[in-house]
Amino acid sequence: QVQLVESGGGLVQAGDSLRLTCTCTTSDRSFSSYAMAWFRQAPGKEREFVAGITRSGEQTDYHYSVKGRFTISRDNAKNTVNLQMNSLKSEDTAAYYCAADLFGRAYVDPREYEHWGQGTQVTVSA
Repeated sequence: QVQLVESGGGLVQAGDSLRLTCTCTTSDRSFSSYAMAWFRQAPGKEREFVAGITRSGEQTDYHYSVKGRFTISRDNAKNTVNLQMNSLKSEDTAAYYCAADLFGRAYVDPREYEHWGQGTQVTVSA
């Protein structure tokens, strides 16, 4: 049983920063058994990969549109994964979802992830 809860979304202006946090509760495997990722979905669009991090946290991957602006990190002692978002743009507006993949490698395909949070809304006004 894995539960993912996102927090930190909100309404900001272009150029502002936000920090999203995903807190994982698991009753079977340790948090460090899961590769983690953030996805986002805007109205009328498909869910897209934003950033991923391997189980140890040593490797990360980003969508080209957020490279240099977003940073994903994890704290395996606190069972959390964060997404620091700087220099936000209106096109970053979307619902952001946390996802977990048991023994995964932070793939970009959402079908690889077994567990999902409910999402947190990020709205960036121009």
